[in-house]
Amino acid sequence: MAPLTEEADSGTLTADTILELLANRRRRYLLYALRGRTDPIELSRLAETVAGWEHDVPPDEVAKNDYKSVYVSSVQCHVPKLAEAGVVDHDTNDHSVILAENYEQLEPYLEVVIRDEPENSTLQRALDSHSGDGFFRSIRENVSRLTH
Repeated sequence: MAPLTEEADSGTLTADTILELLANRRRRYLLYALRGRTDPIELSRLAETVAGWEHDVPPDEVAKNDYKSVYVSSVQCHVPKLAEAGVVDHDTNDHSVILAENYEQLEPYLEVVIRDEPENSTLQRALDSHSGDGFFRSIRENVSRLTH
């Protein structure tokens, strides 16, 4: 497999890289939280959101240790991996993140893996409200019909 930096430079992500990036639930959650944003978000706020989804509680009810786990792994592993692939832009000075150009290559796959996310959860409610019309719910229903 080619290094992610080579792929980011070429602008095309390989299937292996796409699958590797989406294989980790926390990375998917980071991407879900960044979807539709036009301004960078501080990684600390992003980590609160992700920790809330992981523990199925509102962000302001996340335990400090749960938040810290998400924040540290995001800073040390997940955001750098996404940035290396050109999927996010990460400002290391103020630790803000925003989606980058290569994200568009992940979007169709992210829409497919949403079917495996927990139903009736804070994550699912956030995704449904973000889409405005239950977009992810309709994808899950369509995929379910195709697989049964």
